[in-house]
Amino acid sequence: MLLLVGAVLAGSIAVAFGAARVGVPSLVAFLALGMLLGSDGPGGIEFDDAELARSVGIVGLAAILYEGGLSTSWRRLRAVAVPAGLLSTVGVVVTAVLTGAAAYLLFDLSWLGSVLLGAVVASTDAAAVFATLRYTHIRRRLARTLEAETGLNDPVAIALTIGLIDWIDKPSFGFPDLLLLVVRQLTLGLLTGVVLGAVAMWVFARLPQSIGAFVPVASVAAAALSFGAADVIGGSGFLAVYLVGLAVGSTPSRYRRQLVTFHEGLAFLAQVTMFIVLGLLVFPSDLPAVALAGLALAGLLVVVIRPVAVLIATAFQNFTTRERALLGWAGLRGAVPIVLATFVLSSDLGKAETIFNAVFFVVVVSTLVQGTTLEWIAARLGLVDPRPALVAAPLEVDALGSLELVEFDVAGDHAISGAEVRELGLPRSALIAVVARHGETIPPRGTTVIQPGDRLFVLAPRAMRAALEDVFSRWRRRV
Repeated sequence: MLLLVGAVLAGSIAVAFGAARVGVPSLVAFLALGMLLGSDGPGGIEFDDAELARSVGIVGLAAILYEGGLSTSWRRLRAVAVPAGLLSTVGVVVTAVLTGAAAYLLFDLSWLGSVLLGAVVASTDAAAVFATLRYTHIRRRLARTLEAETGLNDPVAIALTIGLIDWIDKPSFGFPDLLLLVVRQLTLGLLTGVVLGAVAMWVFARLPQSIGAFVPVASVAAAALSFGAADVIGGSGFLAVYLVGLAVGSTPSRYRRQLVTFHEGLAFLAQVTMFIVLGLLVFPSDLPAVALAGLALAGLLVVVIRPVAVLIATAFQNFTTRERALLGWAGLRGAVPIVLATFVLSSDLGKAETIFNAVFFVVVVSTLVQGTTLEWIAARLGLVDPRPALVAAPLEVDALGSLELVEFDVAGDHAISGAEVRELGLPRSALIAVVARHGETIPPRGTTVIQPGDRLFVLAPRAMRAALEDVFSRWRRRV
């Protein structure tokens, strides 16, 4: 078993490298790898356990959402909370209804079954969006809106999917019950995330250096407790785990970089596992029967339904036509729809296989078309920030042991933009060693003015990392 797991993981690394070389999204490559390993492929692995795939998907999605929250911070999302919230609620509902109407015409499904298919594909995917935005340079406000939307809309789509499955499966279940279930899941998930997030912020701000090696363990525990606590009381564990990750990521801590690095690796492992397991669950021999309808639905979702949902959800928000066009194009689908499709498969509803196979086409088309062209479209719309110049660290401090060199990139809306070095409020034991500007390095003086696009190299004792993160949080405040 260990040999098999090691071989699959090694293969996934090779697949990710090859996909990056040819410009194919790694998520699609992992899905293809799973299909090749499956019973219809050369791997010949028999796998049709929808319940196990659902469990793997839930754990993997929780890990990805926690990492997404951890890599962000509340200060970055504050300004886009309202539009992201509208896209995550109104946008998801509009997408589910419009996709359901299209599915009703394209597939042999009942009206409720069609809306269920719409709910399954209604949310953007955290893994796909976070992975894509990590390597693009879309304008900050739009990128943050997409980050927040993908973290918040998964719980809404999941609650809708569970409620619609109950509605189809139980004759006594109706629209009021569906509404109550969605409100209950989101409310209890929000409360759990806020309360446990506050606890996590208090704990992580006070962890002693003597247990620094165990901080990732504490972080995994925080994620598991938040998801489990919300789920046990009937709330959305996905919303809770994202909010707790957001709280930990917003906490000034000497361990933040260590945690981000650890959870990035964990999220990558989760993506590999999820997509390979889900790929095993896809039987290519069943796909031709729904290929044309599936491709048509995917095309409508990309070109018509998502843009209309964005237009409705952001009708009263301060976005330009070009910005709305980009938000409409950026509705990437990935692991979440397939995980939700396993909910349908494991519920033994009629036409469950049709829904699952249709979702497969939606995910593949969305990832291949939107994921590979997002930055190109953004550039054509004039919505890409210039790439910062790559500047190597001008000092080597590892040999000193007790010191570290920390980088800080200055944006135009940061509080320190336009300030002099002597006004930055650094602790006495820290200093600005070098300022990198337009590919050049500048030895700073007290009167040196900080400009947008500067990269500051701060030399400070490792022991004062928590205090330095607090200073950085003040620097990032919007003016």
